Amino acid sequence: MTAPIPQSTTHSSRNFALFLNRLIHAFAKHWLLVFNVMIGLYVWLPWLAPLFMKLGWESAANAIYIFYSTQCHQLPERSFFLFGDKFMYSLAEVQAAWRNTNNPLILRQFIGNEAMGWKVAWSDRMVSMYTTIFFMGVLHGVIRKWLRPMPLWAFALSTIPMALDGGTHLISDLAGIGNGFRDNNAWLALLTNNAFSPLFYAGDAIGSFNWWMRLITGIIFGVGIVWLAYPHLEDAFAEVVHDIESKFHRAGLKT
Repeated sequence: MTAPIPQSTTHSSRNFALFLNRLIHAFAKHWLLVFNVMIGLYVWLPWLAPLFMKLGWESAANAIYIFYSTQCHQLPERSFFLFGDKFMYSLAEVQAAWRNTNNPLILRQFIGNEAMGWKVAWSDRMVSMYTTIFFMGVLHGVIRKWLRPMPLWAFALSTIPMALDGGTHLISDLAGIGNGFRDNNAWLALLTNNAFSPLFYAGDAIGSFNWWMRLITGIIFGVGIVWLAYPHLEDAFAEVVHDIESKFHRAGLKT
């Protein structure tokens, strides 16, 4: 990862090697800041899409929607909305405002309107997962000296809840959006003897079972990713910093 410092070569080659080593040294020392800034931009950019739509900057908003559409289903009934009457809308409300269809390829095209507000450029699950990664990265800057990597077996366990939730959503959606077993959750109502409100069991609204599961499993997965990866990155970059500083010390140079 580091570049050797030539002892006898052209002046330009030696200067380039020194520059490259100093650049790597600076990145290795401040990798967490770089990561947090980059992930922060990635996490918060989808929230600018509805803002840009509100401001009338449709080209900029559409560019964000298109970019994130490659990484998320963007189904409107599972996404947050800004600048409207509600923070989330049911499938029936989306169908009434857009098209009376259960086709996810058509539903995902709905980004909102003046009355309902505008859709955040990715789903509530993605918001949960990536926002957790961002805040865990910030927290890592505080606890990095004491945090040890999560064991692989524990990380594997942390992926199971989201795999189960996302997998059952996928299977349920094969029956058609709004028609699957995860849309009415009758099985859960039976297991809990209808102990909760009907709004808890059906649909994807805030406070529903489906919404809570996407929120919680996204958080668990995000915590697991950072807890596993960042301590290893911390050790790896610390080794790079040490190697370069030792190399410069032997050459009688300052980093």
